[in-house]
Amino acid sequence: MAKDYVEEHSGAYFINGTRVSLDSVVHAFLRGESPEGIAESFPALTLEQVLGSLAFYLANRDKIDQYLRQGSEDFERLRQQAHQNNPGLYARLADARQKANRPGA
Repeated sequence: MAKDYVEEHSGAYFINGTRVSLDSVVHAFLRGESPEGIAESFPALTLEQVLGSLAFYLANRDKIDQYLRQGSEDFERLRQQAHQNNPGLYARLADARQKANRPGA
């Protein structure tokens, strides 16, 4: 009997019955994490769910890779827009980072 491990809703993919995104599992897998390590990183998932979601990814790799690329592009566009809309905030954040990285800070 076939079991569904991934569901799509609101234009995004999630591990069935959880709030864990397929993106999270796939990115961990692509970074070289083992399925056991991924399951350990996401206590809401069983090893079976991780393996099932990775099987879904591998069976639909072109579609999911395009989905992940689009998500990265959308994130970058929003990040740039936030910088343009709030230059003072980002200048203060950069200044705070610079101060925190100074020796003796």
